[in-house]
Amino acid sequence: MKNFKYIFVLSLFILQTTFAQEGMWMPNKLSQNEKDMQDMGMQMSIEDIYNLKDSSIKDAIAIFGRGCTSEIVSPKGLLFTNHHCGFNAIQSLSSMENNYLRDGFWAKSFEEELPSEGLTATIINSITDVTNQVLAGADLNMGMMDRQSYIDKNIQKVQKEAQKESYQTARVMSFYKGNQFFLIIQTTYRDVRLVGTPPQSIGKFGSDTDNWMWPRHTGDFSIFRIYADENNLPSEYSANNKPYKPKHYLPISIDGIEEDDFTLVYGFPYNTDEYLTSYAVKTKMDVTNPARVQVREAALAVLDKEMRKNEATRLKYASKFAGIANYWKFAIGESKGLRQFNAVGEKEKYEAEFTKRINQDPMLKAKYAHVLPRLKELYAATENERLLQMYNSEIFSRNTEMTFTAGIISQLIKVYENNGEEAFNRYKNRYANYLKGKYKDYDPKIDQEVFATLIDIYTKSVDKKYISKPIYEALQKSDAKSFANEVFSNTVLADGEKTMALINGDYKNFESTLENDKGYQVALSQQKLIDELISTPFNKKNTEIEKLMRLYMQGQMDVFKEKKFYPDANASLRVAYGKVRGYSPKDAVYYKPQTYLSGVMEKYKPGDYEFDVPQKLRDLYESKDYGQYGENGKMPVCYLATNHITGGNSGSPVLDAHGNLIGLAFDGVWEGTMEDVFYKPEVCMSIMVDVRYVLFIIEKLGGAQNLIDELTIVHPKKK
Repeated sequence: MKNFKYIFVLSLFILQTTFAQEGMWMPNKLSQNEKDMQDMGMQMSIEDIYNLKDSSIKDAIAIFGRGCTSEIVSPKGLLFTNHHCGFNAIQSLSSMENNYLRDGFWAKSFEEELPSEGLTATIINSITDVTNQVLAGADLNMGMMDRQSYIDKNIQKVQKEAQKESYQTARVMSFYKGNQFFLIIQTTYRDVRLVGTPPQSIGKFGSDTDNWMWPRHTGDFSIFRIYADENNLPSEYSANNKPYKPKHYLPISIDGIEEDDFTLVYGFPYNTDEYLTSYAVKTKMDVTNPARVQVREAALAVLDKEMRKNEATRLKYASKFAGIANYWKFAIGESKGLRQFNAVGEKEKYEAEFTKRINQDPMLKAKYAHVLPRLKELYAATENERLLQMYNSEIFSRNTEMTFTAGIISQLIKVYENNGEEAFNRYKNRYANYLKGKYKDYDPKIDQEVFATLIDIYTKSVDKKYISKPIYEALQKSDAKSFANEVFSNTVLADGEKTMALINGDYKNFESTLENDKGYQVALSQQKLIDELISTPFNKKNTEIEKLMRLYMQGQMDVFKEKKFYPDANASLRVAYGKVRGYSPKDAVYYKPQTYLSGVMEKYKPGDYEFDVPQKLRDLYESKDYGQYGENGKMPVCYLATNHITGGNSGSPVLDAHGNLIGLAFDGVWEGTMEDVFYKPEVCMSIMVDVRYVLFIIEKLGGAQNLIDELTIVHPKKK
């Protein structure tokens, strides 16, 4: 009996420790987690992580571009991020003569670093709770639109009155489903230059086959640098700009990792929905995810076929293919994981406990008893609308580039109709730059084939009333392939030069051209139909769903007082802590947490676009020339940890117990892809590229000793 009690207490401790690793915590509210973090091995203080009075680790973390994380690793503004985060910039700077994607690139001096137009790095200066100011006058019993009007006005006031420098920006962000609001002051640097990247055969080794999989052997990193003006302030690109001098940069530990080492990930996770109801999870699993997978799988098949024909097409479509493939595979894994771990059933148990507790308290019952039953009704009522929205979004907005452009054009027309020609001219210049970049890597023949393939899927999958008249009538007379040929032969939107000339011209010509443009009219007719039959009624119901989810979120925090709640990810700065761990994906299988260069060689396939290995890396492996980065005659490549991450965390620094950089987060494992809506600590593992592999590639393969010399390398385990 004594042994049983001991085992029970030990098991409870392990369970609590495991679940403490869930969460994407706000750095300004970390005091509630400090003991958990210290118990797991953290040696630094909360003030080391986030501090408004003195420099802290937060000052070394930057939003990279539009959706990744990066970290400053030198006193000269050197940035590390993932290869897949820098992919677009590297691709834009590449050509057939200087193919940096294929061959890699290493600047040996500041003068050799390459300006990347439009690329930015944003550092957070402060995070302040402004909930009371934002919710002033916004009563919970108000109608949704009236309440939101109050909130919007208050947000504008808070942002306008925020104390900040002229070069900083202020934005108010919503947390906990609109129950709390925080003011974010940030500084965006607009001169960011490419410094180094391994060849794609290292930075994207394993490509789509290994995406979301373990064991992993990808050197997923690239290097950039922030430049600033003579006062160390943000500036547009100038030859006179100097490397940025940061308030803090990360030292790098090359002492290596061991199982159960403390790890901390600091970054900008984009979006999670951990507090969804069982009804929402079931809809995602059974309705929207299958539609997304179906459409993307078909689009990928077309792109893959064309990309295999020649190097120019592969270079042109590499980034687009990777973007489509990423969430195609993710959706498959997410649905599989939700089923495997009975997410709907577990959510139902949680909801039953919520209902039981509120029924025991008259005040809670009066406030929250209606929430879950009404949400159940609304999800049942919107299931078909969600399916059709997913189909239309995936086909017309995401995977067919011509119709995506038509959507942008329609927004410009709305700007003119609502705000006049001056606003139209202002906005068209903004869109023109964006579309110019899109058309740089565009092939109308490939896009036409994608369109034909996806239109065929759509018309065979939905009721005819959801197919616009021009599409339906055309397909009564011909097949999808012929229809696509007719559309693409009679639209300027499949021609980059003509589209740019149209946008840069006057509005009268703009409007008259589009009136007779087949591509634009087909896309517009379908969008109008979906807006009328689907989006308008859905938006009305979804407004009620959002109000109820705000109540449900507050209800959970009121009812489960023993639980610490972290807000869903929303692209704001977050901390996730955990440990280096292996995992067991299925019966009789255990994955160790570390991979080595020997695994790269085991996967090596000469000439294969996913698994080829550069000759120089093979030579380094044969000679075991690993320098100071090897471990017992082996070269570490990647490792696993239990930190809770998601999209947007790509490129995030992985820190040790002392705050030293030990890796870069870049992926999660296949079995844990459902973690955005249903976190299971035993399988929701994060994949990191070991910083020792990063430095080995820089020094030994890239020969960029100049970059190694910039870094501060430390040995905390050898003290």
